[in-house]
Amino acid sequence: MATESSGISSGTYGRRDVLRVAAVLALAGACAREEPPGPTDTRAAPQETFTEPARRLSGDLRVLLWSHFIPSHDQWFDTFARNWGGKVGVNVTIDHIDQAQIPTRIAAEVQARQGHDLIQYIAPLSQFEPSMLDLRDLTDEAVRRWGPQLELCRKSTFNPTTGRFFAYSPGWAPDPGNYRRSLWQQVGMPQGPSTWDDLLTGAAEIKRRAGIQLGLGLSQEIDSNMVLRALMWSYGASEQDAQQRVVLNSPETVAAVEYMSRLYQQAMTPEVFSWNAASNNQGLVAGKLSYIVNSISAWRTAQGANPAVFDDTFFVPALRGPRTALAAQHVMYNWVIPQYGPGADAAKEFLLHYTANFASATYHSQMYDLCAWPRLTPNLDGWLAADPFGARPPDKLKFLSHATDWSTNIGHPGPSSTAVGETFSTFVIPNMFARAARGDASPQQSVAEADTQVRAIFEKWRRAGLVGG
Repeated sequence: MATESSGISSGTYGRRDVLRVAAVLALAGACAREEPPGPTDTRAAPQETFTEPARRLSGDLRVLLWSHFIPSHDQWFDTFARNWGGKVGVNVTIDHIDQAQIPTRIAAEVQARQGHDLIQYIAPLSQFEPSMLDLRDLTDEAVRRWGPQLELCRKSTFNPTTGRFFAYSPGWAPDPGNYRRSLWQQVGMPQGPSTWDDLLTGAAEIKRRAGIQLGLGLSQEIDSNMVLRALMWSYGASEQDAQQRVVLNSPETVAAVEYMSRLYQQAMTPEVFSWNAASNNQGLVAGKLSYIVNSISAWRTAQGANPAVFDDTFFVPALRGPRTALAAQHVMYNWVIPQYGPGADAAKEFLLHYTANFASATYHSQMYDLCAWPRLTPNLDGWLAADPFGARPPDKLKFLSHATDWSTNIGHPGPSSTAVGETFSTFVIPNMFARAARGDASPQQSVAEADTQVRAIFEKWRRAGLVGG
């Protein structure tokens, strides 16, 4: 059984050890959204700005968004949004729900043609393009004010086939590797793995010697969707090419699936087939996992829940495979405005106000949220080099200054089209990897089955005029 100890050696545990580990596991589960400690220097908080809306506003603005993994963000956001509403004459109401529930909630509201005026999700919502307003005017105004938008954010909200912006993205979160230095140091990798081969070698040895497993999901949840695409890209595989043609059934995809089957057999346990999006966070905080691919939220949670793990957790950028080193974004904020809603003008004005103050979103999310317009967060490099919230060492997050170099959009090397959105939301890729890892199908058979599913999805949306290729 794994403990939160920094050592790797396994041994015999008494009743007191077992109770101590059980307490840590319970604490991790209870603290999935526990508030980390506050800033060490409150003077670092950015000053917020206000610009009068271009038009007179009134009425209601009903906002739906996820419950952020850094709770201080939501405390700031709710006050920020209501204060804006008070200044412009709009009654702002805010609902937070678990991110996994948002796509289903959107579908229900679209069908009923009533609900929220403004909705946020943490991955591309391209599958809902036919029911959403085109936000080209909003994106163009943001570009006019602040210059070019990050390409990965633009490609995650724009459909080049229809020429429509199905969503608006003011920000994102990278998806680095989180590793326990004390464990990896004892297998000769104190700086963590840098390649997928390193990951297999080191994680297998850690599991063999200490019984502490690797934490990559193979289930129907968002983190599995992200990390398995990163693995595919590193092998030169993808679900589509730059022209939106399906290319999933390839030797490169088969090789990636074969690799993941070896990684599962040597370094993981069957629990990864039933994980949800919080499982890897909870496992890392509890000292049960040697490595996960995640944003910085698990590490921030450990700051309050398990300080030893907080200090022992370090980060690596995207792992290199045979072809490249790329990671998906961990979060890609997509704000959408349904066609049925009466609050479109207020929604657009609020999003411009929110974007103009994204430095506050970055700060109050404790460096989790990064801006799609970097010039709006001029203090970011300084914050990452000397974390205002107590990282040890203070520059532990400095590597995030270059996160755009190794991050890309869902759908890479093409856009996040409607077909990509459906493929993502129906978990075709995690299911493909899981079938082979469980031994339910050979890698070749599982890839062929997934390719058939993806082709059917693309063809459906191509007939509707929403996908190129």
